[in-house]
Amino acid sequence: MSLKFSPPLFEVNKLSFERQGNPVIKEATFRILPGEYCAIIGPNGGGKTTLVRLLLGLEKPSSGEIKLFGTTQKRFRAWNRIGYVPQRSALVDTAFPATVREVVAMGRYAGRGILGFESAEDKAAILEAMELMGVGDLSDRLIGNLSGGQRQRVMIARALASNPDVLIVDEPNTGVDVESQHRFYELLRNLNRTKKMSILFITHDVGVIAEDITSVLFINQTVLVSQNPAEMIRCDEMSRLYGTPAHVVSHNH
Repeated sequence: MSLKFSPPLFEVNKLSFERQGNPVIKEATFRILPGEYCAIIGPNGGGKTTLVRLLLGLEKPSSGEIKLFGTTQKRFRAWNRIGYVPQRSALVDTAFPATVREVVAMGRYAGRGILGFESAEDKAAILEAMELMGVGDLSDRLIGNLSGGQRQRVMIARALASNPDVLIVDEPNTGVDVESQHRFYELLRNLNRTKKMSILFITHDVGVIAEDITSVLFINQTVLVSQNPAEMIRCDEMSRLYGTPAHVVSHNH
């Protein structure tokens, strides 16, 4: 019986990035494997969001190589395989004239283009994403009229509409109530464990997902990788990495 080989979702080798001559990321090397739930942590200004933007091709590296699903980034075209929920995504202009369904449908653009017609497959994927996130009954509501928690679920549904292999979320809990945050963490856990979706989650509050994650990327210009999250998120280790006394709290949820 032949074994099916699955390349890393992301393979990064000696990646560096400078902004106006100042180093932001230095010589980062790591791999993210299929099925992983990876937390990306580090101090403000350490390069977390920049790293994700580099992975998504939104920034160009100063040097080094990025491969996505075994393909060099320059040759990679299957961007629909990556779902992205950016930072502060729940903060939407209340005057933005788009319905929930229209926002979720944007997640299909990578596959068919903004001017393409919706296929039956598109419509089914949009409906499935809305139902999965519990916003199907809000389909015709304007996105600007929703609560922060509802908008967050819509933005995640948009990312899921492309049926991605990996979901990247960049601290999307700004402006979201605590109850919605807990539902969000539970959703990520279920996507990873039930649907086998890989997760990359930028967070400051690693304690809330400590029991869920399988690996940690700590970034403060350089990148440290741990396949043993429980070891890395000890109080003494966090204090060493952040350069200041740290107290790690693991939340039961």
